[in-house]
Amino acid sequence: MHQYYVVYKPFQVLSQFTSQEGKQTLKDFFPVPGDVYPVGRLDFDSEGLLILTNDTALNHRLLNPRFAHEREYWVQVDGAITPEAIRTLEAGVTITVDGKPYRTKRCIVQLFETPPAVPDRHPPIRYRANIPTTWIRMILTEGKNRQVRKMTAQAGFPTLRLLRHRIEKLELAGLKPGEMRSPNRKEMYSMLFAERNH
Repeated sequence: MHQYYVVYKPFQVLSQFTSQEGKQTLKDFFPVPGDVYPVGRLDFDSEGLLILTNDTALNHRLLNPRFAHEREYWVQVDGAITPEAIRTLEAGVTITVDGKPYRTKRCIVQLFETPPAVPDRHPPIRYRANIPTTWIRMILTEGKNRQVRKMTAQAGFPTLRLLRHRIEKLELAGLKPGEMRSPNRKEMYSMLFAERNH
């Protein structure tokens, strides 16, 4: 029987169930059956929405590059980001993927007028009174390795904190780091593939 879990992966937790070098893993937070695995991954130093399931068909559809799925990230960057940098990010920048130059696809980038309501991070971002930070929303339809971090660095505003808030219509919706909820198959598919036949 297929099972589905929506989890908030905490900061500095590996997107896997087996440990390496003493780092915390999903196993330390989420008691799920042994045949359940994450769909894709979030970097060790990123946090937020992760899907765990034993539904291989869902896994395949979400990870297949032929199907463009929206992924929304909330990103705290170093410095007061400029309108020019936002336009640059939206148009696409050249980053390195697997040792080769890669031009990112067009995306949506929006400035948060006030910082979003997100849980405190442990350990917190290092505070520097004389250097501002900015929160932006980035909506991508691709997910290369460390893409968001590489993009903001290329635009001149390195990422300080990175949180995945949404995949298609599936959102964190009130989860705190280390928490999870278990939607049924119909709910999962309607949120992830609402505009597609399944």
